[in-house]
Amino acid sequence: MTAVTAPARTSPQAPARPRRTLDWRLRFGVLSLIWGFSFLLIKVGTDGYAPFQVTLGRLLFGTAVLAVAMVVKRERLPRGARTWAHLTVAAFLLNALPFSLFAYAELTIPSTLAGICNATSPLWGMALSLVALSEDRPTRLRVAGLGLGFLGVLTVLGAWQGFHGLDARGTALALLASLSYPIGWIYLRRTLADTGSSALSMTGGQLLLATLQLAVVTPLFTSFPSHFPLVPLLATAALGALGTGLALLIQYGLVAEVGPTTAQMVTYFIPVIATAAGVAILGEPLSWSTPVGAAIVLAGAALTQARGRS
Repeated sequence: MTAVTAPARTSPQAPARPRRTLDWRLRFGVLSLIWGFSFLLIKVGTDGYAPFQVTLGRLLFGTAVLAVAMVVKRERLPRGARTWAHLTVAAFLLNALPFSLFAYAELTIPSTLAGICNATSPLWGMALSLVALSEDRPTRLRVAGLGLGFLGVLTVLGAWQGFHGLDARGTALALLASLSYPIGWIYLRRTLADTGSSALSMTGGQLLLATLQLAVVTPLFTSFPSHFPLVPLLATAALGALGTGLALLIQYGLVAEVGPTTAQMVTYFIPVIATAAGVAILGEPLSWSTPVGAAIVLAGAALTQARGRS
């Protein structure tokens, strides 16, 4: 949710003309493309830099975009030691940890598989919310969606072949990254649901803290690059400025205009775009089980988001 500012006063004779914005469907499509291509950008970035370096660069560029947006909108960072303490945990769970895990995963798995693993986040979220959030009651439809979704995961991984040719470590890292997101959101929901700060302000502080976390960790596990390959550097910059900073700004607008339920539907387009980009641009292999399993995962994820009538 974004901050809502009070409209300027105008006379009855001269009502203010509403500011025209790009249609939400177009912004939805742009957001799907940006996040879908993010997995390709991670792959290209890790071709020239260590995973922690790619993640640090991503956070630096993403934080810079949000900082500019906060200056333009005259937003301030959140206040209060309690808020910053909880944001530190959220920054780790929602940014530093999953971004790093995906970067390490794509050292050994295709970007297409990483994108599909990302689509399991709603499945993990539904399973966790049944335990952690008392207001989320299980229904037969949602439980069926959970089972269907994980059946899709097994299809993507080729379980009937004994996971032949699958890099278990990289796949496990990608699935852990997707699990980290719902854990982070549940934590935020429990601790920072009503702070009085805007979503832009909270996320700006969160990305800043995640950047500081990676700035501490990266020098401990990597050495300073002896040279700077241009294409991986540009991919990392695009991953941060577009895939993190701009994407979050677009998401804020969508949530404010059409609500979180419609906005989160972008999750179901990401693996489709990630798969198409990986196959068409990077030449990654594609077997029949990948698109079929991805479709099953998305169907299951959609069912887990179904809400009964109150």
